[in-house]
Amino acid sequence: MAAIAIRYAFMVATIFFIAACATAPALSAPDRRDEESALRVDPLSLINRITWGANDSTARVIAKEGMPRYLEQQLRPAPSDLLPQEVRAQIDLMTISQRPITPLILELEQRRKSSESIGDVEEKKAAQKAYQEELTRLGREASARMLLRALYSPQQLREQMTWFWMNHFNVHQYKANIRGLIGDYEEHAIRPNVLGRFRDLLAGTVRHPAMLRYLDNEQNAVGHINENYARELMELHTLGVGAEYTQRDVQELARILTGFGVNMGSEAPNVRPALRAQYVRDGLFEFNPNRHDYGEKLFLGQKIDGRGSAELDEALDRLARHPATARFVCRKIAIFLLSDDPPAQLLERMIGIFLSTDGDIAATLRTMFASQEFKQSLGGKFKDPLHYVVSAVRLAYDDKIIINTGPILNWLNRMGEPLYGRPTPDGYPLSRSEWTSAGQFATRFEVAKAIGYSSAGLFKGDGLQPAERAAFPQLANALYYESFQKHLSDQTRRTLDQATSSQEWNMLLLASPEFMNR
Repeated sequence: MAAIAIRYAFMVATIFFIAACATAPALSAPDRRDEESALRVDPLSLINRITWGANDSTARVIAKEGMPRYLEQQLRPAPSDLLPQEVRAQIDLMTISQRPITPLILELEQRRKSSESIGDVEEKKAAQKAYQEELTRLGREASARMLLRALYSPQQLREQMTWFWMNHFNVHQYKANIRGLIGDYEEHAIRPNVLGRFRDLLAGTVRHPAMLRYLDNEQNAVGHINENYARELMELHTLGVGAEYTQRDVQELARILTGFGVNMGSEAPNVRPALRAQYVRDGLFEFNPNRHDYGEKLFLGQKIDGRGSAELDEALDRLARHPATARFVCRKIAIFLLSDDPPAQLLERMIGIFLSTDGDIAATLRTMFASQEFKQSLGGKFKDPLHYVVSAVRLAYDDKIIINTGPILNWLNRMGEPLYGRPTPDGYPLSRSEWTSAGQFATRFEVAKAIGYSSAGLFKGDGLQPAERAAFPQLANALYYESFQKHLSDQTRRTLDQATSSQEWNMLLLASPEFMNR
């Protein structure tokens, strides 16, 4: 046992040193003189960047369809999921798939209120615990659905951009009852517009109860202004920190946002007769004119007449189409899909397309993908924990469907990137420096060992299906021998050659510096 411990300690130290030193792209850069087609790149490099991780089945699709057609299908995917039947069956069984959000949350809210009125202390605790457990179960359903789509959807770019925008418009699921709302927020506020127009995406988030509750706008009313959402809407969602706006603009936007909130009850408020026509109730979202400031506003240098909920649409138009928003959003997209320090010239081209197409996200991405700068960045973007774990499972099991996402969720918790778990509205960091601590590499090595040695519980069901399916990771596959192998450094090859079993070889490949990059 001591010899084994020493051996693994040596391996860990070796791999940590390699990974820490691997600051340059692991994959070879394309020839700068090749201007004929920016899509003429190694398939593995492209797959690793625009999907959640390379696997053999995706490589076969690209070989059959060709890279330009594949990329265009990713940019303009079909409306439907096109998920494998077994994955679709798992998602269809979820409560968040079977029940509309409004009656589900109203029922839970009634349970919460009823529990508060229970006189017996132990009975009250049990009822409150059951309520919290149901919220947690709904949140885990949303997490499982997100992971299943990331692992198996053929529309990989849409799934990547769904996570990107969820992170951009971050809400923390453990505030209030947002665990019950998070699945609907992703499904209806974010996902339909991730490759559409930014203005539509912004509108979807601004009226969703998860966002309004997370950033306290349901507390924002005339005479009792709460600036939380207004500030983050400008600093984090649109213009960016440092853009040319003032504290007065934040205050004026907060006034515009008064009355936009959440109604978790079954009855409408008693609106004054003169304002009843302006009352809006859409599911759990509510615009209450009693709480709105109808005074004139001066926002971003232009007047907005006080006239109710329409004021917000005018404000969103200004924010979505502002040059500062284009710059902030394009830079953030480029950091996510290109590099931690995106080239200035490419950013200017992306910003120009974003502005000229009224915020068309797919068109902006197409400009980036067609650039030489994109080609040269392939293989050099360090994976955050979510990309690392999902790419490892995709490579190890390809299209073999897991039935338990619990181990993945646990790994993400340990690596500091739990789904929907960022408490602050800024979302998880996208740059390499945030994910390269010694502790991070140690945990990644443990995850690599768990995936490389066995099925790690991914194929073990719940009480209804307790038996674990037979599964073994297949990393030494056609993709490895045809593509991945040629990108490995001599030092990584020597490390792999020292493996004494196929399980150990799997672990070492997943822990290699080349696999840490995309």
